[in-house]
Amino acid sequence: ICENFINDPNIKVATIVVNRKDAGVIERTKRFGIPTLYYPKQEWQSESSGGNNGLNVLKALQDINIDWIVLAGFLSIIPEQIIETYNGRIINIHPSLLPKYGGQGMWGHHVHEAVWANHETETGITIHQVSNKIDGGEILFQAKCEITSDDTPTTIASKVHQLEYEHYSKVIRSLIEK
Repeated sequence: ICENFINDPNIKVATIVVNRKDAGVIERTKRFGIPTLYYPKQEWQSESSGGNNGLNVLKALQDINIDWIVLAGFLSIIPEQIIETYNGRIINIHPSLLPKYGGQGMWGHHVHEAVWANHETETGITIHQVSNKIDGGEILFQAKCEITSDDTPTTIASKVHQLEYEHYSKVIRSLIEK
């Protein structure tokens, strides 16, 4: 995503926010000079779970004038206050054709293994708005790929990644430039 927008005159990737110090995106985006903010998982949790409902994250995003939040491989629940503040301006990509294979525990290889185990004939990606329900926001875009009898969870993952690379940045651009 960063590579697609690094020299764009209209869209700027202002920061990368991670909840793991070892997130792979940190190393991949260093060459672009994009700052990274780290907030551990506890920051995203409710007060009853020992967190602060993402208030520090929200303040940081507001301090740097973030207009859109684009999730990619981010597995924490986005707190309600952030969802409300950025209503309609938080998007996520999911590696299945939602509503199939969405919800708690359905991410990455878990999705591809479930698709394969259920002998699906197609899968794909879903780009959706983020809501307070896991993978439950409005579907903005879907792209499909065929699954053959020769496919494995690994080859399915490869096909899905190709769809992600092909479509996510285009959809981001179309939403932001609306």
